[in-house]
Amino acid sequence: MRIYTRGGDQGKTGLIGGVRRYKDDVRVEAYGAVDEAGAFVGLAIAHLEQAGHTDVAALLTEVQQTLWDVGADLAAARTDKYTYRTPEDAASRLEPCIDQYKVEAEVIRRFVLRGGSLAAAYLHVACTVVRRAERRTVRLMQAEEIHLPALRFLNRLSDLLFVLARAVNARDGRRDVEYRNSREVFRP
Repeated sequence: MRIYTRGGDQGKTGLIGGVRRYKDDVRVEAYGAVDEAGAFVGLAIAHLEQAGHTDVAALLTEVQQTLWDVGADLAAARTDKYTYRTPEDAASRLEPCIDQYKVEAEVIRRFVLRGGSLAAAYLHVACTVVRRAERRTVRLMQAEEIHLPALRFLNRLSDLLFVLARAVNARDGRRDVEYRNSREVFRP
C-alpha cells in the first residue's frame, strides 16, 4: 500500500464514489472532524487502560468502530452506489451505557468544569471534539443529504463521553467542580 499518492497535492481529495472535492469542503470537514474525534477517543482509551478502567476502554473501542462507519458515511458523496454503514439504532445502542455509567457519579444540577483525573480529562476533551464533529455534520446536512443515524450517533456519543468522564472521576475519587455561575440546568 502506498502512503502517498500525490493525488491531494493540488488541494483536493477523493471521496467514496470517486468524486473529488477541495480539502476544506464541508463534507471533508465533517468526516475529518469525525476522524479527529476517533483519535481523541483513542487517546482516552490509552489513559483508561493505564488507569485500570478496562470496561470503559473496551466500550470505547467498540465506539471507535462505529465512528469509522460514521466517517465513511459522511465521505460518501454519491449515495446512489453506496450502502450506509452506520446502523439505524447506533445512537440508541449507547443509551443503556449512558444509564449504566451515569449512576456511578453524584447527581449534578449545574454545569461542571471539565477535568479531574487524567483519563477523565481526556474523556472530556474527546466529548468536545465529538461535539465539533456533530456541528460540522450539521453544517453538511444543511448543504447536502446525510445519513441521519450518523448525526444521531455523534449527538449521543457526546453524552456518553460526558457521563464516562464523570464516572471515571468518581471511581478515581475526584469530585466534580461546579461552574460557580451556573444555574441549575440538569434535572434529576
